Amino acid sequence: MSFRVTFVAAARSSPLLAERFEDDRPLDQAGWEEVQRAAPELLPLAAAELRYCSPTPRSRATGDALGFAPLVQPALRDCDMGRWRGFTLGEAMAREPESVDAWLADPMATPHGGESLLDFITRVGGWLDTRPVEDGGRIVAVAEPSVIRAALVYALKAPPSSYWNIDVRPLSTTTVTGLRGRWNLRFDGVAGQTTRA
Repeated sequence: MSFRVTFVAAARSSPLLAERFEDDRPLDQAGWEEVQRAAPELLPLAAAELRYCSPTPRSRATGDALGFAPLVQPALRDCDMGRWRGFTLGEAMAREPESVDAWLADPMATPHGGESLLDFITRVGGWLDTRPVEDGGRIVAVAEPSVIRAALVYALKAPPSSYWNIDVRPLSTTTVTGLRGRWNLRFDGVAGQTTRA
């Protein structure tokens, strides 16, 4: 049995340098405009048998705006960042530089009191491996870029440190095909939108 899961990265809710850990902000005006520009290219994904999204406001809004009517999946939530929730990476670094360094270097570290990178990757991978779909079925999931990075590390059986080397742009699509424990990566491209810094 083999099926296809296409991840769509949620549109932005802030400029790149202002992105925050576990950001619960909704799409801003520029994010809505990006979704509208990308919609013609992404609308065909609404034909997937199963349509999911992360529980963040921007993931839900992106999925709804694209006509997916996605089901919220708690397992697709962002990494639990403990006391760093709501901080930018720069803010966390300014307050706790040694702790941030430890977190970036060790995938099992939890200096923030939340979830380790390894636990995050395992959680997202567990969701990927347990999708109830028929052979040849299609799934679409709108998620935060961090969730998609975790899914890719898991699918490729890559070392957790490779998580930091994957760049997922807003409204880009990435597809994995296969089945539990045996995934192949397929690049679908980036929706045509202007990227904000």
